[in-house]
Amino acid sequence: MKLIGAGLPRTGTLSQKVALEILGLGPCYHMVNVLGDLDEVPAWNRALEGQAAWQELFEGFQSTVDWPGAFFYKELIEVYPDAKVLLSVRDADGWERSMRETIWGVLYGDMLIRDLSNARARVDPKWRGYTELMAEMWRHSGLISERDSHTGWMGRAMERYNEEVQLTVPPERLLVWSVGDGWESLCQFLDVPVPSMPFPHLNDSKEFGERVVDGSLLALQEWRSQDAPPVPAT
Repeated sequence: MKLIGAGLPRTGTLSQKVALEILGLGPCYHMVNVLGDLDEVPAWNRALEGQAAWQELFEGFQSTVDWPGAFFYKELIEVYPDAKVLLSVRDADGWERSMRETIWGVLYGDMLIRDLSNARARVDPKWRGYTELMAEMWRHSGLISERDSHTGWMGRAMERYNEEVQLTVPPERLLVWSVGDGWESLCQFLDVPVPSMPFPHLNDSKEFGERVVDGSLLALQEWRSQDAPPVPAT
């Protein structure tokens, strides 16, 4: 493991994943790896219970960004003492808006995407396990709350988290960075050449929404064709 991403979800982590792989620090572990293989959820549940098998979870990976890896940044900086740490940041208001439209919305919001996710969880045990894992991780983090309804609470929690990371990680191992900073400071930190191509800017929110919605619709369609009772004739 060469780089540990401590930045929270919704801070451009998908762009980070692609950028790190361009720089030769791939493959990079990201939440999309879990979404692409829900059989990994039990291993992350064990990590949450204090029984992590880090070498198995990250076998073949040179870097990790986004959750679930970032959730365990304190443990990972001890397990991989030579790895550098990237704290991706963004403005608090923007982060909170993105959270409300995506992760908080799926877990707690009055939104169609939550309804679709809950419907999938009823017919897909692996998805139910994933959503339960995410809810438990966010509960442990203290960064979002089901009861939270006023603007600003999550943004301030994010700022406290970023301050904690900077107090925890030795400064010589840490880069505080945003996707708007592009290649230069990141490449200098990693001691690699700056690529000639533009820095990748991917739409994390769009990717998240498509994965939840498309995956839910597909699971419900499969359930309907295999197990659901027939619709009575009218």
